[in-house]
Amino acid sequence: MSSAPTTVDTTVALTDEATEAGPRWWAGRDAIMIFVLIAFLLYAALFIPRFATPVTAGFLLLDVIPTLLIALPMTLIIVTGEIDLSVASIAGLTSAVMGVLWAAGTGIWVAVGIAVLCGAVAGALNGVLIAYLGLPSLAVTIGTLALYRGLALVVIGDNAVANFPPALTAWVSSKIGGTGIPTVMIPIVVLVVVFGLLLHKTAFGRGIYAMGYSTDAARFVGINVERTKLLLYIASGLVSAAAGVFWTLRYTSARSDNASGLELLVIAAVLLGGVSIFGGKGSIPGVVAGVLLIGSLNYALRLGRISDVVLVTVTGLLLIASVVAPSLGAGIGRMRHARSIRTQVAGMKKEASEGPG
Repeated sequence: MSSAPTTVDTTVALTDEATEAGPRWWAGRDAIMIFVLIAFLLYAALFIPRFATPVTAGFLLLDVIPTLLIALPMTLIIVTGEIDLSVASIAGLTSAVMGVLWAAGTGIWVAVGIAVLCGAVAGALNGVLIAYLGLPSLAVTIGTLALYRGLALVVIGDNAVANFPPALTAWVSSKIGGTGIPTVMIPIVVLVVVFGLLLHKTAFGRGIYAMGYSTDAARFVGINVERTKLLLYIASGLVSAAAGVFWTLRYTSARSDNASGLELLVIAAVLLGGVSIFGGKGSIPGVVAGVLLIGSLNYALRLGRISDVVLVTVTGLLLIASVVAPSLGAGIGRMRHARSIRTQVAGMKKEASEGPG
């Protein structure tokens, strides 16, 4: 009779698996996405006119900053098995609040602070409804998507507020020397590193992955699931508010419809970057690659004077592909595994029937 595996046996087995998987890091979805991004950038640089220029780099990066910002907390939320569809509406509400306060004579930094605080409150409302009341995140954030966009319309109406401080709007669009890289990318890169370290190098991040596999198991090992979800939704609200502030200053216009439809682009980039819609899998580097790939593809299509309808269609197709591809790959893997087992069993039966030689 074989004995049950001990903790030591399990640890050794996991270590062996990790050692074997190490050389195959390039086969992961996040690594594949990075390779695809590099390949597309090389293709675009060689064959698409005006793509490989500092001007293109500047505008492309400015275009992807809101998506990249919101994708960071969205990655953590989807890894837990939840979702947040209200992010673009929070950005729009933030823009409206900031614009109204600025038009009323409030100092720009006070207006920004209050607007970002509104984003945190909006995220906290999502978190309380999902984490502590147990409501499904899809239903909650569809509801708050409409609620926050409606509040933005109530706050600012059909008006648009402009005339923000020229020095601030100029800084948002400024470049680092002659590289074409926006100056604002410096704090963005810092934020990417912070989220990457948080997810991949801390106990909090390991808890997020555990929640994505099983919330019951996560609770069993001492993870405060409710508090973790609340913190993630607050972070999502804060970062979405920051994206709303950036959007307002870049386009020098505060409107209730700012960032409309951005949630689709964010989710497409996150899933394309290797995050599983079912939770438990994903990485920040893969998501960054997914954001840059979609942004580069859209910008290349714009250089080719392709209509916005095609851009939306491409985004939708990428979203579908990012959901279908992992399931298809997993199904093929299971079929190969089952075939391998059948082959081994058939070989064992053949050996048994032949008997000892």
